[in-house]
Amino acid sequence: MSEGRVLISTHQLPVAGGLRARFEEAGYETDLVTPTEPLTDSDLPTLLIVTGLDEDGTSALATQATTALHIPVFAVADDTARIPRRGGFEEVFSAEGDLDDVVLLGRRAIERQRLRALTGIVGQTDAMRQVLERVVQIAPVTSTVLVTGESGTGKELVARGIHALSPRRHKPFIAVNVAALSETLLESELFGHEKGAFTGAIDSRKGLFELADGGTIFLDEIGEMPLATQTKLLRVLEQREFHRVGGEASIKIDVRIVAATNQDLRQLVAIGDFRRDLYFRLNVLGIELPALRDRRADIPLLVEQFVRDVSERNERGFPGISPEAMQILIDHNWPGNIRELRNLVESMVVLAPGRQIRPEDIPDEVRGGGVALLPVTIPRPGTGEGGVGEGALVGIRPELEFVFRTLVELRVDMDELRREFDAYRDGMTPPDSADTLLGSVASGEITIPAGLEIPAYVPGEEAVAEPEVVENVVIYRHGMTIDDMERAAIEVALRDVDGNRRKAAELLGIGERTLYRKISRYGLDT
Repeated sequence: MSEGRVLISTHQLPVAGGLRARFEEAGYETDLVTPTEPLTDSDLPTLLIVTGLDEDGTSALATQATTALHIPVFAVADDTARIPRRGGFEEVFSAEGDLDDVVLLGRRAIERQRLRALTGIVGQTDAMRQVLERVVQIAPVTSTVLVTGESGTGKELVARGIHALSPRRHKPFIAVNVAALSETLLESELFGHEKGAFTGAIDSRKGLFELADGGTIFLDEIGEMPLATQTKLLRVLEQREFHRVGGEASIKIDVRIVAATNQDLRQLVAIGDFRRDLYFRLNVLGIELPALRDRRADIPLLVEQFVRDVSERNERGFPGISPEAMQILIDHNWPGNIRELRNLVESMVVLAPGRQIRPEDIPDEVRGGGVALLPVTIPRPGTGEGGVGEGALVGIRPELEFVFRTLVELRVDMDELRREFDAYRDGMTPPDSADTLLGSVASGEITIPAGLEIPAYVPGEEAVAEPEVVENVVIYRHGMTIDDMERAAIEVALRDVDGNRRKAAELLGIGERTLYRKISRYGLDT
């Protein structure tokens, strides 16, 4: 069975035919649609590709797709300059370009839709699209994933999405809240125990790692894990084996670990509450979820989804929310993020006054703006007598604790910066001749490559608007902006790989979708 459907408009039949053949080769169901044809909904994730505009310069198909079906729309045209940038198109391609790029990004768009359907993740902002694309990219592999974000941002949904799109989707997915279990119980729950291992162990018992064999285990609030258990978890990550509590035999397992935390693990590492080696083993692939206040445009979509879910579950009608009330919800800071919004929507549906929700129906703490809570990491109480990592911060006033943690984070950042500089310095090769760019700073001698002249900046001279590129070296001049440098770097990369955007993205160390967006932004696709 096909895992997606692609609708292609017949504005340009040769282009439509080429796209249809490529998508069918990739295993997708395809249909050609005329410019005036009504689109039908489907249970399959769907993508619309428009190969031209209507006579009035708009696209009725794109309007249908975005407003009625809520599906992504791509545009492929001879003259991309005629395509309106805010016409509802997620991506715009040149008909003369490589159509395989359309298939690549189309597959990711369809996978994002499938991910939304499987997990209930809602969001159309750039921040959430990047999260969904990241999930699609890393789901097929077996590497460990660390999901970070404030409480209530949907970390478990992301973990379930990674599992649902992975080859392990037919095996168990087991979620564990580390903070909800004591140290002794946590070890037994994760690794199991043998009969007689402790008082009350009347029989042998498999742990959650054994039960999740072949599948995925989700360790929520990993920052709350005791140090002794962290050591055993590190062995599981490195050796793919463990011992039950009270057992002697090694048990081999094949489990993918997805961990999550709302704390800054680097701070916990710095104060000794989290193992440094475990942090690096967990943070192989990372996904950071944005706070709801950083994706306000998604709030109406989330409210619509929550209203639908709560209404169906409670079999209650809901008259709707006025635009003024919705704007209040959009402007609120939501310190509890999506969880707080869902709880509010549920209360509004259950207690609806029989008319449209107005501003006065919204609780005072939301309507009045409220005070946003500062997301300061609070350490768990230690068992020592005041040493670092053993409860040293217990009893310190919150404002002093915040200052302390800020200083710790600054120290960690400086340590990383120093290591990176040392690695860069150690990797430098000594000058082979006088035609080397890097010279001795200590002696005041800085040599320049042969044939390359870099004029010195003279105060008062007119700023240079455009960067200069000589032999694939981007030269910075006074007055240039970061955008100027970025554009020049993209031009150099594209020239190095003969216009292959996929290779250029790899060369620049950015995602392909990000490169496409920047190419359009700087007008490099003309």
